[in-house]
Amino acid sequence: MTRKLFSIVSGFALVAFGLSSCDTPTGQGAAAGAGAGAIIGGLAGGGPRSAAIGAAIGAASGALIGHAIQEDRARQYGPPPEGGYPYAKPTGRPGMFLSPYTGRSYDLRGVPPGGLTRDVDTNQLFRRP
Repeated sequence: MTRKLFSIVSGFALVAFGLSSCDTPTGQGAAAGAGAGAIIGGLAGGGPRSAAIGAAIGAASGALIGHAIQEDRARQYGPPPEGGYPYAKPTGRPGMFLSPYTGRSYDLRGVPPGGLTRDVDTNQLFRRP
């Protein structure tokens, strides 16, 4: 009975992680890995300690895979500049940032942290902090 209850709770946790605000591929990979690791660890080891170990291992490996995906997507825009893409500067208003190239204000509420945005004046990319 406890194993069945644990499986149900782990399933709900996985769904909750999936619906959380992990916007970047790194965060999504960590959340999915933690949920899957908890389920597998709980079923294989039969207890909360095994589930916690599985969640930790799954989160770490999911974050690594997600980070690799995120960097691969960034390479689609061409080779990054030396030192990486610069970060926008906060304006003090939620979701609004200044381009590091021109100082133009951009609404980046739909862009996840670390996501790339193109400055329309210079056609260069920068990251949201």
